[in-house]
Amino acid sequence: MSDAVKPDPSDADWVLETDLAPETDLVLEYEFDAPPAKVWRAVTIPALRERWLPDCDLAGAEPESSIPGQEVRYRLRDSEPPFRESHVIFRIEPNGDGGTRFRIIQHACDIGMKLPQPANSNGCLMRAAA
Repeated sequence: MSDAVKPDPSDADWVLETDLAPETDLVLEYEFDAPPAKVWRAVTIPALRERWLPDCDLAGAEPESSIPGQEVRYRLRDSEPPFRESHVIFRIEPNGDGGTRFRIIQHACDIGMKLPQPANSNGCLMRAAA
């Protein structure tokens, strides 16, 4: 895996706790008996991640950003039109029992900004008579 990249807080697409939109963001939380290091490997080692989050569901196989041992962010892409994209963020932290608190946050991207724009408006232009 490449060097860790910390999220840029100025990036408008980055999801912060205070920016979660309950009506559009999907947030799931799980408690695992496994230690955080084991869960981290499952979400960051491609061969392990591929078992439950296949490359074909990702816009890119490499994470967009990562804070080692704590958080990793991927971009997902729907396999059918209109091919919507979203971010999925995996947050990992130890719980009080020696296990792991695992949060999955899926944040939809603004589809309007991702669609290609026409080269022209295909509208009629008014022309002056000669």
